[in-house]
Amino acid sequence: MVEAVTVKTPATTANLGPGFDCMGAALTLYNEFRFSPLSGEGSLEIDIQGIDVMHLTTEADNLVYQAFKRFYDHLGKKTPGVKIEIDMEVPLARGLGSSATAIVAGFVAANHWAGSPLKQSEVMELAIALEGHPDNVVPALLGGCRLATTGESGWVICDIPWDESIIPVVAIPNFELSTADARKILPTGYDRQDAIFNMSHVGLLVRALETGNPEWLKRALEDRIHQPYRKSLIPGYDEVKEAALDAGALGLAISGAGPTLIALVQGDRAPDVAIAMVETWKTHGFHIDTLSLMLDRKGTTLEPA
Repeated sequence: MVEAVTVKTPATTANLGPGFDCMGAALTLYNEFRFSPLSGEGSLEIDIQGIDVMHLTTEADNLVYQAFKRFYDHLGKKTPGVKIEIDMEVPLARGLGSSATAIVAGFVAANHWAGSPLKQSEVMELAIALEGHPDNVVPALLGGCRLATTGESGWVICDIPWDESIIPVVAIPNFELSTADARKILPTGYDRQDAIFNMSHVGLLVRALETGNPEWLKRALEDRIHQPYRKSLIPGYDEVKEAALDAGALGLAISGAGPTLIALVQGDRAPDVAIAMVETWKTHGFHIDTLSLMLDRKGTTLEPA
């Protein structure tokens, strides 16, 4: 008989400026999922508490359960009855990887209940396939800052060192932005110089994060692939970015598909940067929640409930 378990999965910030669809970092903000056995094959009960509850389904189309069920489908086994209790702290449709937390938690719990027939790398591949891209689910599963690339031989995941002095400050506005809309606005092709610009800045970002070099960080989050287009979907983006930099941020980027913005800060400037972003966005009529976080280095954890 399987026993109840609690899976804790971190929020993520994906794309990281020039790292479109390939770079992401786990943050110290979490969703928790408790999986308890229910009698009756395929039976399901879902309870949700926390933020954005009204936007989540408690039926079989819930993303956590979709991942849980897909795991057993992958094994060719029947899905056991399960009660899933969700404690939401990561806001939905804000660019902080809420969907990735659900996908990863569903697969991790199912693999544990099934006796861990798949290795972590295989669970990761299932999560990438369901999410559609790696930059959220990989750091959500593994923790840290990660670069993901693929080829004929499959996925290669690279750990990117993150200097302890770098503090991520996220500004979360009270409006949503769907990933589908954020992708729809992107062009179908890019100029060669823009591609070269982004390649060089990804390399700079990797070294800047590793060393904490402030001059490199000031340049490293610049991008020509997604942010120049997506910022039009985020009212006040230019003013908020300018205010954050003036207050001491070394760089600012759109977190995931947005609308959350993430500033990288060193020293004691995080409170000043947070206040500057709040006050500037307020002039555009939006309420903002800011959080000074840290890099989560553990990734998803599973413990007896």
